[in-house]
Amino acid sequence: MGEKHVVRFEPVGIEIEVDEDQTILRAAAEQGVQLMHGCKEGQCAACKSFVLEGEDIELDKYSTFALPDYEKEEGSTLLCRAHAYEDLVIELLNYDEEIIRSGLPLRKGVAEVVSNEPVTHDLRHLVLKLVEPAEIKFFPGQYLDITVPDTEESRSFSMANVPDRDGGVFEFVIKVYPNGLFSEFLATKVAVGDRLEVEGPFGTFTLRESRTSPLVFVGGGAGMAPVLGLLRSMADRGVDRQAVFYYGARQRRDLCFEEELRALQARLPGFRFVPALSEPLDTDDWAGEVGLITDVLARCEPDLAGRDAYVCGPPPMVDAAIPALTRLGVREDNIFYDKFTTTGE
Repeated sequence: MGEKHVVRFEPVGIEIEVDEDQTILRAAAEQGVQLMHGCKEGQCAACKSFVLEGEDIELDKYSTFALPDYEKEEGSTLLCRAHAYEDLVIELLNYDEEIIRSGLPLRKGVAEVVSNEPVTHDLRHLVLKLVEPAEIKFFPGQYLDITVPDTEESRSFSMANVPDRDGGVFEFVIKVYPNGLFSEFLATKVAVGDRLEVEGPFGTFTLRESRTSPLVFVGGGAGMAPVLGLLRSMADRGVDRQAVFYYGARQRRDLCFEEELRALQARLPGFRFVPALSEPLDTDDWAGEVGLITDVLARCEPDLAGRDAYVCGPPPMVDAAIPALTRLGVREDNIFYDKFTTTGE
């Protein structure tokens, strides 16, 4: 362990102690301070902040798309990659008063594979059951890190299930990428009964419970998982907020969980599920919405003023959805997103 330093976050006035060997984000999470973050890999910029006092900071490898050189020179930093070597004062540029003090403790555990089934040609439905400890608490919409066996690498995946409903069970919807480190393992080696090391919870893609605004969810690919978790939780708890879920896919074979989402329309008053195909085949026999999900959203929802928006999926979709939502009237402060970055992006 290295020396420890005090990092103060403004404008919230929270102080934490950070070891030089830890990133600032990691230290905050371990102390129950839930800073805004996404990938934890220096790619998505969700944790970008500004250094008000102090200069002795070193950054692990990161993407200059998330933190351009000129922004770094002006004082910006990425908390998920930043190591403090002196006391610092950090201005949080992206924070949520409701979330920041509600962090759950990080816990490591071992989980056993219950099932690993394809739900589309490139999405797997992986279900794990904790062996130890008995429980890792999480909020719907959060994610776990899973260590790739025989490596020191881990990958992050959002839970699709509701905490406490199944007791120590984690359910994921994972995209299989050609030659991906975890993807290759998931597609060719994972067997029922295998044990995997996990850690969590991470992420702030959670429902802001103090708000009553109508909701619009926009997702694509494995972004199905956290939205499904949020909707399942809302249905179980009888949350009375009008909601619509726009899910984009290329072809019919890319859709999953349609039956359950249609059933949720009966359990959640005012809920609608709107899937859209961007490149439907003639053989798809598709009578639903066609086009990029952002175009479908604009066509179907010309005025989204007063809504809260949750966006989850691959970076190009998220990057297109955020300005589309603001054009339709959603306040930028009321857009919550999770970019499913991949290693190397």
